[in-house]
Amino acid sequence: MQAPGPERRLAAVLAADMVGYSRLMEADEAGTLARLKTHRLELIDPVIAKNRGRIIKTTGDGLLVEFQSVADAVLCAAEVQRRMARRNADVSPARWIQFRIGINLGDVIVEENDIFGDGVNVAARLQVLAEPGGICISGAVRDQVGDRLDDIAFEDLGEQSVKNITRPIHVFRVRLDSATMVALESSKEASATSVTRKPSIAVLPLVNMSGDPEQEFFADGLTEDIITELSRFRDLLVISRNSTFVHKGKAVKVQEVARELDVEYVLEGSVRKVGDRVRVTVQLIDAQTDRHIWAERYDRKLEDIFAIQDEVTGAIVATLPGRVEAARQEHVKRKPTDNMAAYECVLAAKVLHHRSQRDANAEAQRLLDRAIALDPNYAHAHAWKACVLGQTWVYGWCADRDATFQRVADELQIALALDDNDSDVHRILAAVNLTRDDHDKAAYHQERAIALNPNYDLVVVQQGEFLTWLGRPEEGIDWIRKAMRLNPYHPERFWNHLGRALYCAERFAEAAEAFARITRPDHTHHAFLAAIFAQMGNNVAAAAHAAEVVKLEPTFSVAAYLATQHYKQEADRRRHEAGLLKAGLPG
Repeated sequence: MQAPGPERRLAAVLAADMVGYSRLMEADEAGTLARLKTHRLELIDPVIAKNRGRIIKTTGDGLLVEFQSVADAVLCAAEVQRRMARRNADVSPARWIQFRIGINLGDVIVEENDIFGDGVNVAARLQVLAEPGGICISGAVRDQVGDRLDDIAFEDLGEQSVKNITRPIHVFRVRLDSATMVALESSKEASATSVTRKPSIAVLPLVNMSGDPEQEFFADGLTEDIITELSRFRDLLVISRNSTFVHKGKAVKVQEVARELDVEYVLEGSVRKVGDRVRVTVQLIDAQTDRHIWAERYDRKLEDIFAIQDEVTGAIVATLPGRVEAARQEHVKRKPTDNMAAYECVLAAKVLHHRSQRDANAEAQRLLDRAIALDPNYAHAHAWKACVLGQTWVYGWCADRDATFQRVADELQIALALDDNDSDVHRILAAVNLTRDDHDKAAYHQERAIALNPNYDLVVVQQGEFLTWLGRPEEGIDWIRKAMRLNPYHPERFWNHLGRALYCAERFAEAAEAFARITRPDHTHHAFLAAIFAQMGNNVAAAAHAAEVVKLEPTFSVAAYLATQHYKQEADRRRHEAGLLKAGLPG
């Protein structure tokens, strides 16, 4: 009896290869591998699974994937390339990670978990023909897909001769920038705009009041810097320099300018040089009511005009978004909940979240659910839904912690798919990965968050917190204090972060002072204070705080508590443990 031959089947085969892999590895081996791993974990592998693909094999810079449906293969490739393009948007071209993708429908030989044959070879040759970030498919794939994929167009490249295949291959390029796709994206943006109107602001050119023409460049440079830095805040719509500088040197009426530029807020001000000092005055105006809602004056020595420019820009940019949010919050309070726009729901939810109270958290969840119902594609709403759910997980306000953590992860994946460049998405992803003690992945997202918005107090304080967990508390202290300067009305938990960093730096007296600023300490705060005073040799105070810990949390144990801490360095964990045990807390 003749032995059966190898198993054969018809399959849609996707071959992907990373562009410039050797160059990127030579320039930054560790960074390239970390970024590639993150792209695989967050984007590529989940998209393949979503489209029912099976990864056959991976190389350092490539993938071979089998699909049962050519439509699934093309949709998978298109989603990967679109989302990778968004991920590269805020990265310098020299560090872009891009893929070429080829897709073929053909006969393959199956051997255990691998596939071989002409179907695979053609897919690999098509991948070589694709442009960086592009997709090429065979004529067989194009015929099978037909007109079923509404938002994808194809360009006929004709017959192509490829290496090691004798016959010419009919090749099509997948057009990701087709008119259909552009129209779809425009429609989404228009829909989102109708329910998610961001607060809008125009920064008028600062007036040079010095009588010194040489100071004109300083006033203009300061104005441009403020516009640029405010543009980092994704919840602010900032009018461009070209539009606002039209009014330079003219007497303007704020309400007329606001109507012309269609904005709600206007920032105006002046620069005056007096002797060896520079004075900058700014006012934020609600254009709808012609009411000043914030004003500030900055008086600095004229020792380094560019340093002054950076300092004043930083101060204004750090304060202004908070003042806009405060003004919007007053507006929200005056409106019935049913009439809130998605943005206003998110804004109100943020305020409730910062109260760190169970009832406030529940209300924040309700508001965020409404925001998502109004606009399912609002990435920021999904990110904050994850943040608020994460708060229930941290404080134990949920019935099923595992299910809640999964919901957090799901919301973050939605947010990431919708907008890879939202600093809040990466901030929260960093925090989630830290809870898993995945310091490397947390570092990736924290770096993205700080690069996207270095003036955002929640990102800045988390940078300090993260550095403390890594065993670099002195650096962490500097970042946390910077966050406190950025937001003088910061949540009380900033003092908790500062206290931990000071404890790890063995600056115990300062740590005690930081924790003393918390008005309603819970058992974790008392545990830290017990450890601090024990390290200082104040046994009476240490015992008092240890008693409060046991009173508030009768089942407290040092081992269980330390299991919830995310120190990377064993020395930091041992220092914390030593203080707790020295205070007399149960091991």
